[in-house]
Order: sequence, then C-alpha cells, then structure tokens
Amino acid sequence: MAEHRSMQRAALLDAARSLLSEGGTEALTFPALAERTGLARSSVYEYFRSRAAVVEELCEVDFPVWAAEVAAAMGSAEGAEAKVEAYVRSQLALVGDRRHRAVVAISASELDAGAREKIRAAHGGLVAMIGEALGEMGHTEPRLAAMLLQGVVDAAVRRIELGAAEDPAAITEAAVAMALRGVRG
Repeated sequence: MAEHRSMQRAALLDAARSLLSEGGTEALTFPALAERTGLARSSVYEYFRSRAAVVEELCEVDFPVWAAEVAAAMGSAEGAEAKVEAYVRSQLALVGDRRHRAVVAISASELDAGAREKIRAAHGGLVAMIGEALGEMGHTEPRLAAMLLQGVVDAAVRRIELGAAEDPAAITEAAVAMALRGVRG
C-alpha cells in the first residue's frame, strides 16, 4: 500500500511539472492533476492539501537535483573564474529542463509564505555555493557578490524563458561575460 501511495504521489508530481511547464501556474489545478493521473479529483486532496503543497514538494524533490548538477559542474572546474563560469552556464543549461521550467513558473506565481520560504532557501543554497570562489577572486563581500551574480543568472533565465529575440546561447554568453567582467564589454 505504501509503495502504491508513493507511486501515485510521484505521478502527481510529474503531472504537476508537465502542467507548470506547459501552461504556467494557471494550469496547475487539482482537476487537471486528476485528469493527467487518472485519479478522482477528491483523491488528489488525499495527497496534497493545496497547490502550494504541491509546489513545496516539487521544490523539495527537484531543487536538490539541480543544486547537485550545479555543484558537479563547479567541482570539475579548475580555478575560481572557471567555477563562476560553470555556476552560470550550468544553471542556464537547466532552463530547457522540464523541472526547471516548472520552478520558473512557480516562482512567478502567488504562493503562500511556506512555499516562498522553501524557494528562497533553495536559492540560498545556490548562492552559498559560489561564495567561496568569489572570495578567491578578491570580493570583500562574497555573499553580496553571490546574490548579485544570482540576479544576473535569474535575469538570463527569464530572458531565455520569455523566448527573447536573442538566441539562448547568446544570452548565456552575455551572462557569463557579465559575471566575469561586469558591465565592461
């Protein structure tokens, strides 16, 4: 029975990822989750009490996977600048990942305080990852520099997600250049 519940919960989360990546937060409804999974709408409430609860669990499940991918990319880089570059590139490479698109859709929505806090904490983990490399590069306030760097990454993610006129590769190169050289050309 526990295995069946676990499989149903995983199916609901997978359906939620699909709905969010296809139609944004408006698409994430309990009737849509029920339809995608073949469950009765009332059964969805047995697993999640609200949309925010679905969002929180997606963050708990998916964000550590992305953080591990970013950490692995940074871990294979030699030197502080290469780590910064890997940090930016690996996050932007995740934009095409369905799990990433779901969280981008989530973060643009109205969420309760608990869900927002989980997203903030997850992003905080990413910011903490890069602080040491920024300190090695001579930043006197590496945490502040890391938060600003994450702002550059977040802006690039939004630009790519919006289907901007620029090619995603050009957006990635501009973000890396800004991360390493600031606003100098």
